Amino acid sequence: MIQKWHQELGPRLQGSRDLDSDKVQAPGAVRMPDGRLRLFYTAVGPGKPFPACQGYILSAISEDGLLFRTEPGIRLQPQPDLVHMSLRLLAPTVVACGEGRWRMYFEARGPADRPTVICSAVSPDLIHWHYEDGIRLQGRDRLGAPRFLRLPDGRGRLYCCASQYGTGGRTRSQRLSQGVVSAITSDGLSFEFEPGDRLLSGQTEYDAVGITAAEVIPPQSAGGKWTMIYSAWQDVPPGTAVPVHPSQDPDAVASGLSENFAAASIASDMAGFRSRIFAASSSDGLQWERGGCLIEGAGYGKEGLDAVHAEDTSLVQIGPGRYRMYYAACDKDGNWRIASAVSEGMDEDR
Repeated sequence: MIQKWHQELGPRLQGSRDLDSDKVQAPGAVRMPDGRLRLFYTAVGPGKPFPACQGYILSAISEDGLLFRTEPGIRLQPQPDLVHMSLRLLAPTVVACGEGRWRMYFEARGPADRPTVICSAVSPDLIHWHYEDGIRLQGRDRLGAPRFLRLPDGRGRLYCCASQYGTGGRTRSQRLSQGVVSAITSDGLSFEFEPGDRLLSGQTEYDAVGITAAEVIPPQSAGGKWTMIYSAWQDVPPGTAVPVHPSQDPDAVASGLSENFAAASIASDMAGFRSRIFAASSSDGLQWERGGCLIEGAGYGKEGLDAVHAEDTSLVQIGPGRYRMYYAACDKDGNWRIASAVSEGMDEDR
């Protein structure tokens, strides 16, 4: 398992234009054939394509993995005529799918009373993307933050974060279960859930609100351990009044919360919640044992890009057993950016 990470100075990306000046989060990095790195991320700003839009996927490119140059235009945006992806797209994960093409899996959101699902798009160049018909994965009240892993036998496994709710509706207090689930595919299009949960939230005070992303590193050698890097949210202090989040309000469009999505969502983010990044290990990629906290900010009112929140990780290998982690970070003033950290290496005996 990767035991130690060193946070790198400065943000890798922050809001810099009308498309992303309000909120930047949920990175997904991919190494291109020429060695450069492209970072996809979810954003929203005054340049959004329609008033009720809550977020879309943009991209930036880097020669060294540290200095990124934003690319013009939107890579993928919500489709108002498709209810299940009518408001927000986020948390992209990209994989080569043969014949010079790439496939992106992403979380798609419509109104709050509709389940969130995983959809996909394909591209010949990582710039121009075409939606694929249908839904790749559905079946819980909420499925999000997909992370794709190519398995040694050629199949693919999609790790996602999932929630199920009781009859009282889609509030935190009504959640029956939330955690990490997985599904298997042979063709990249049709997925079948694997039985059980990979990792359940609500087992510690630090993941009481849920797990928001989980990326897996397979063993580096025969008999080695699998490593999961995941982010989890801690609940607000008892008695805290939490502003409604637009994604949880069925009347968000009518009430104007969708039009002011960034401000409303940040107000909820900063109501007392905390998020951190953790590790888990496994012998088979299915049964997981929790490890320690890898990245934790200093807290409310303190300094640091990730003082309040560190979540939604995306990993890129930078050397034998070494990785760079990109993650969404929120400071004491509610500013969301993309930060990074590098690992010392892996100890597969742990």
